[in-house]
Amino acid sequence: MKFIWLLLHIVALSIFTVNPAKASSENKSSVDFQAMQQSVVQVAQQMAVDMGRPLVNKPSEQVKPSDQTKQPELEKSLPAIVPQASKQSTSYHRRSNSYATNPDSDPPRYVRQLSDIGVEAFKDINWLDIGLEHRTRYEWRNNDVRRIEGGEDNPIFLRNRAWIGIKEILDPFRFAVEFQDSRVYNNKHAITDQERNEYDLLNAYGELYFKKGLGVDDRNQNRPIRFRVGRMAYEATDRRFIARNEWRNTTNTFEGFRLNLGREANDWELDLFGLQPVRRLQTKFDEANDHLWFFGGIGTWRKWSDIATVQAYYMGQKQTADPNGFTATNRLDRQIHMPGFRVYGKAGDILDFDVSYNHQLGFSGPNRVDANGYTIEVGRNFDYAWKPRLGLFYGYASGDKDPTDNVDNRFDRFFGFARPWSADHYVIYENLKAPKIRFELSPTQKLGFELGYGAYWLASKTDRMFDILDGNISNTIKDPGFNRDRTGQSGDFGGHAFEGRIRYQPTPRINTILGYTHFTAGEFVKNRIAANSCDTHHKHPCVDQRSGDTDFLYFEVLISLL
Repeated sequence: MKFIWLLLHIVALSIFTVNPAKASSENKSSVDFQAMQQSVVQVAQQMAVDMGRPLVNKPSEQVKPSDQTKQPELEKSLPAIVPQASKQSTSYHRRSNSYATNPDSDPPRYVRQLSDIGVEAFKDINWLDIGLEHRTRYEWRNNDVRRIEGGEDNPIFLRNRAWIGIKEILDPFRFAVEFQDSRVYNNKHAITDQERNEYDLLNAYGELYFKKGLGVDDRNQNRPIRFRVGRMAYEATDRRFIARNEWRNTTNTFEGFRLNLGREANDWELDLFGLQPVRRLQTKFDEANDHLWFFGGIGTWRKWSDIATVQAYYMGQKQTADPNGFTATNRLDRQIHMPGFRVYGKAGDILDFDVSYNHQLGFSGPNRVDANGYTIEVGRNFDYAWKPRLGLFYGYASGDKDPTDNVDNRFDRFFGFARPWSADHYVIYENLKAPKIRFELSPTQKLGFELGYGAYWLASKTDRMFDILDGNISNTIKDPGFNRDRTGQSGDFGGHAFEGRIRYQPTPRINTILGYTHFTAGEFVKNRIAANSCDTHHKHPCVDQRSGDTDFLYFEVLISLL
């Protein structure tokens, strides 16, 4: 594997422009990404002008059969709002209507075949996948409860991505490389690996792809076998355990292998994986965590997908203690096994549903693990011009019931996404009881509105509320322990929040989002602030005395450059 990984590094570095004056064994290679993306865009624009072709997406009647499977992913990918395809697909795959649970496409949604970028000279080059993407997000946070320090913060996040991949022409061998550069400016707090990861690789893999390795299904669709080795970032199931974390400025990625039998369009598919999560080192090349393996298998049955899609899976983690680990958890031997299932679909035209259940067993240091989590979402799309939708959600994840009983009941979200649980990232899929209601409108293909209300209780008042008062798991900030009251005397109500978003897509390649959240603190947050305030704690670190109520406003622009 090390030989393959070295080969992929060589391929990746040969693709991107590297500034050798800034490269060293200690620092990440400097890629002049801004200059590269500017030159590519200028060349493409000039060629389009010279040939009399505007840089626009193809009309739906020109969509190639190879694009059929990716088109549904584009139709509802957030934040993109694009017209639906006019052609009837033979795919068994049906998207879930539950909020933000559909995995990004593979390759990601900003990637296109070179033949599809609108340049006549490239119209026959369909074996090369390319993509360039830029995102800028401004945030205003007032008295952010994630921090022990109050006041205002106005960070600006920048993220650039580039993709290049070869397929079909060298079959069965294929490969792909995805580059990302993540930075933050004007941030008054210590920068963590959730905000910065300079000049690194998200994907750098080779794969063997046998297009008809398992023949065809009963709709005459190829049922392939795919074996992938190297570094890879992807999403699976409802994104709650494996996700790229698209909202965050940095991205989850792994090194290892992945074996797929079948594909998304087929009536059944099996996804097997063995992976080591990659440590984000901010200013150095990232490296795999040799102390932790993440493994499992996901089976998907789509034969009845017009009514229900069924996913049954097993996922696990095995960690050997790292004596130099940053957190106490890193310094433990741990083993977690999680069987689970998910069912989603539609009950006629009345409502849609998405239900999952997961149980975790194993050990964490000297403690036995016994935890569980489940989600239930039902919703309805109303047949009106503005496409209103009403959704109801409830999520539960167990927390540690007794800190002294040698049983760990805290549910582990593995490497799943966090933001849909709370837009301001105060809670995640652990120690949680969370009812939510959401209302959506789409007056036009380009414009969408979302309003939501959610409340958060701790499943166990003796366990923590994850991402408050510097209690996040990062490799930069030491956890002072203010987000947990082992006595349970701080109560179990975390708070409630109103959320709103406006999504507008002025062109097919530009998406914008304006969002706002107001969080009103509950008894738990208020009591943890009071118990550790600088007036009572009398030592540092301590928490600025404040109410616990917060405001979060952001504006984001996402640009696909090809």
